[in-house]
Amino acid sequence: MSMVQTSTPSADTQTKTNLLGMTQEQLADYFKSIGEKPFRATQVIKWIYQYGVTDFEQMTNLSKSLREKLAQHACVTAPKVIHRQYSDDGTRKWVFEVTGGSLVETVLIPADDSKVDGRKTLCISSQVGCALDCSFCSTGKQGFERDLSAAEIVGQLWVANASYMSDENDSLEHVDHSLWENKVTNVVMMGMGEPLLNYKPVVGSMELMLSDHAYGLSKRRVTLSTSGVVPKMYQLAQDIDVALAISLHAPNDELRNELVPINKKYPLAELMAAARNYVFDANPRHKKHVTIEYVMLDGVNDSDVHARQLVALLGDLPSKINLIPFNPFPHADYGKSSNNRIHAFSDILSQAGFVCTIRQTRGDDIDAACGQLVGQVADRTRRSEKWQQSIKDRSAQAVTIKDSRFKRDAKA
Repeated sequence: MSMVQTSTPSADTQTKTNLLGMTQEQLADYFKSIGEKPFRATQVIKWIYQYGVTDFEQMTNLSKSLREKLAQHACVTAPKVIHRQYSDDGTRKWVFEVTGGSLVETVLIPADDSKVDGRKTLCISSQVGCALDCSFCSTGKQGFERDLSAAEIVGQLWVANASYMSDENDSLEHVDHSLWENKVTNVVMMGMGEPLLNYKPVVGSMELMLSDHAYGLSKRRVTLSTSGVVPKMYQLAQDIDVALAISLHAPNDELRNELVPINKKYPLAELMAAARNYVFDANPRHKKHVTIEYVMLDGVNDSDVHARQLVALLGDLPSKINLIPFNPFPHADYGKSSNNRIHAFSDILSQAGFVCTIRQTRGDDIDAACGQLVGQVADRTRRSEKWQQSIKDRSAQAVTIKDSRFKRDAKA
């Protein structure tokens, strides 16, 4: 069996149709367009996602003529892996090169119970960079470059599963495809980018994650995280049933305007209304709660007053609150709340009846923690240039101050 292609596409490959990331409906349409029966979509989806097969010649329940036709006109190509790191705690991180030379990162975080078959959560990126510019997030400082395609989104999951079957060279040449097993148990759309601003490819990718013919994940094991793109939250409630997380980070509009600028367009009252709409769906099968993501910034949003404001804001919204210790990045303007402060904040929420957890930081040794997905990612945006210039200005100012103090002390 051959591993999914992760090399830079050749000119020949670029002229072919990439089947990776196509939903079953899209793939059925493709087969009809080449004069084949639409049921072939189900067969090919199973080969790609359940068995890890990307060589059409090995898809033995397809006719020889169809295999030849696919080899001539189609391919299954994931983004190229240009760097990977495996942490001592089991966390894995990949840097992918996508079409056009842009780079994105993906992180796999295993449960801390050390079980071989335990929970493995993959944090997937949906965009190159991010347009929202949250003030505490290093990814936001990269700026926004472009949306990822469905193939580039699903390809991250494909490679993460393949990593448990491959040797150190990421080769699957000698692996029996009948032994293929999808190890990733949970997917969170919490990587680089705002998923709801790349709506169609993200929803299509999640359809594959839920499909029994592809990954077959539970709808409670696929989570989309948004900073609050309110109109798309209403649309999401109609289009697909997955878990929803909201990157809240502040309990009042004034503070959230500073931390999460999209709040100026969709303030908290609108955001909470959209969250309630998502939870209290008329469909009785849709039993949901919302996860509230709240990064803890020292002296900024972590006081007892903020905790009580958060209790009042959430009210009767069925929600679980996830407190995230801030992961400082170079020249960040914020500090991490102390453990005592985080626990005091958590106690207020718990006493008010909310389920509250404190996220355990993982992958620190490979810069894979929450808010750090920028690492070696190249950026070409004005926002990044402006941020880098501000770093240089601050460094120069510090040198000037130090030099003046030295001269003053020398005169004394």
